[in-house]
Amino acid sequence: MNTQLSVLNVSQNHFVRGGSDRYFLSLGDLLSRQGNLVVPFCARSEKDQPSEWSTYFPPGADFESPSVLDVLKYHYSPAAKNNLRKLVSGNRFDIAHLHIYYGKLTSSILPVLKDAGIPIVQTAHDYKLICPVYSCSRGGKACEECRGKEYWRAMVYKCNRGSYLRSAISMSESYVSRWLGSVDTIDRFIAVSQFSAARMGVNGIDPSRISVVPNFIDVEQFTPQTETGRYFVYFGRIEHSKGIGTLVKAFMQLPDIPLMVIGEGGLLPEVQALAATSPNIHFAGFKNGSELYSLVGQSVASILPSEWYENCPMAILESFALGRPVIGTRIGGVPELISQGEDGYLIDPGDVDSLCAAVRGLWERRGDHEMGRAARRKAEHEFSSEIHYRRIRDVYDSLRGT
Repeated sequence: MNTQLSVLNVSQNHFVRGGSDRYFLSLGDLLSRQGNLVVPFCARSEKDQPSEWSTYFPPGADFESPSVLDVLKYHYSPAAKNNLRKLVSGNRFDIAHLHIYYGKLTSSILPVLKDAGIPIVQTAHDYKLICPVYSCSRGGKACEECRGKEYWRAMVYKCNRGSYLRSAISMSESYVSRWLGSVDTIDRFIAVSQFSAARMGVNGIDPSRISVVPNFIDVEQFTPQTETGRYFVYFGRIEHSKGIGTLVKAFMQLPDIPLMVIGEGGLLPEVQALAATSPNIHFAGFKNGSELYSLVGQSVASILPSEWYENCPMAILESFALGRPVIGTRIGGVPELISQGEDGYLIDPGDVDSLCAAVRGLWERRGDHEMGRAARRKAEHEFSSEIHYRRIRDVYDSLRGT
């Protein structure tokens, strides 16, 4: 029987903004259910879920209307450093598990954890460790020019929204973060896909410091749907890298097949304008929790048309848990999740014709639920909370010598 642990669970948000936030909060719940003490440490926000530890949450940089001070706080947060020091000085922790802590908490927290002698684990939800803009993409194509340390290239190529200034800030933050220990201070990195682990290794992180633990889904919280789906669904951020343009163009060629787009993001006005003459494309806005899952459960399948290195998307696992197959792209860690023709289909990124063919095929067979049943079985047998807890505990215990 595993010893109960005191885990410091660290991420910039204590609310759900994206898939990494859902994982962070779900992991905290999972660890707690197994009898461990879980203490969150996040940046303070009006959107925060309630927590008895919120008095320790520091203010984060304002990303919406940043001032010069916010730019400095994006590099280094004295408030995060000081608040964390108070937290660890008054409480004992066996493990610190970091998620997306940079941006609002910053690497200023790393020396505090190291000085306290707390083993540090970080789940790499994105590619921040090797790319200043987190995506390993440039101009819609895969890019690893920075090689995990030559961050100046991001400014030269204007990788952050085509802006020299934004790219210079991303570049400088990456150098500061590296100097503060974003690579050297972490005792074990958790890659959520074999693909991610390979990219980290190629870009200078010792493979012996990397464990592969895919994301998980609490299948008991999801009721698999058996009704015939009424539309296809995309849920996630509305951004170029997610392949939303390809998705909308495909359904503009499929006027008899409905598509529901759920989410928000910078590209939303553009794709709404593009789809204005297509009444089969509906934009539902941001949804979360039971409302989101009800909509996904009524679909024929969900679509993840990403054109960047997706890691281990929660959207796929959530769709599987609801008994819905997924059409995804052959990029990043996506092919590790979808078995072609069994629980979904894989297409090439940006391939409108292949996406149309996959959608049409599933639509015409929407009364056959075998792919959905296979998806649910995979969620149960490969990505359940029980399996995930054992994998995570193996990582924790390896660092504690137990």
